[in-house]
Amino acid sequence: MAKVNSAIMMMMMMMMIMAMAMVASATPGTATFYTPPYVPSSCNGYKDDGVMIAAASDAIWNNRAACNTNYRVRCTGATNAGVPQPCRGDSVVVKIVDYCPPPGCQGTIDLSQEAFALIADPNAGRITIDYEQV
Repeated sequence: MAKVNSAIMMMMMMMMIMAMAMVASATPGTATFYTPPYVPSSCNGYKDDGVMIAAASDAIWNNRAACNTNYRVRCTGATNAGVPQPCRGDSVVVKIVDYCPPPGCQGTIDLSQEAFALIADPNAGRITIDYEQV
């Protein structure tokens, strides 16, 4: 019986460590959104990449190296008093298909309107996020 309890405890500790490592690998940032039409895009021209897409700021873009990479984005909070709790509790995986250049780019990642709406209230306009390449 003691061996079984010990094995269960060890398994639970391993799961907790793995969960903490996954959270630790995410990078904080901000997200905004843009609206259709989504083509042409900087990465793929007139190819239709669907709606789970995003434009990368200089923090991610890396001279086009970010093209067609996937990022998991999770809302972590508000950036203004307009919508104090914008997060819906979900995350979304998006493909980078475009560039969000300065000075107009107002976030780390500019999500499609559809992707933004899955993780936050669009009325917020801009949110804090955690993101990671997947």
